[in-house]
Amino acid sequence: QVQLVESGGGLVQAGGSLRLSCAASGRSLRSYSTAWFRQAPGKEREFVAVLSWSGSLTKYLDSVKGRFTISRDNAKNTVHLQMNNLKSEDSAVYYCAVDLGSQFRRTISSGSSDYDDWGQGTQVTVSS
Repeated sequence: QVQLVESGGGLVQAGGSLRLSCAASGRSLRSYSTAWFRQAPGKEREFVAVLSWSGSLTKYLDSVKGRFTISRDNAKNTVHLQMNNLKSEDSAVYYCAVDLGSQFRRTISSGSSDYDDWGQGTQVTVSS
């Protein structure tokens, strides 16, 4: 029900910053939790951050706390992931996804199986 397009990835030196964007169409993101996941070559997909449909709750992977911030621009129906102090281990393809059942859950989910619609991904490469 939601179409998602990620952008903003690229090559950056360790310690640098990037801001990823996830532009949504078809439905308002104010109705669904929206999350970021990442996947490095040979690794399983990993939860990074989530913002509740209400915009009031967030959850982060421990290793990115204090460095990454998830936010939403309601006027543009777009979710962002601001990534600061990037490290080589942050290199991965980053995906955004929406949980269409989020309004019926007791908590925001960090499990990829709970997310229904996914973007195509954007590559982030951190060099040192």
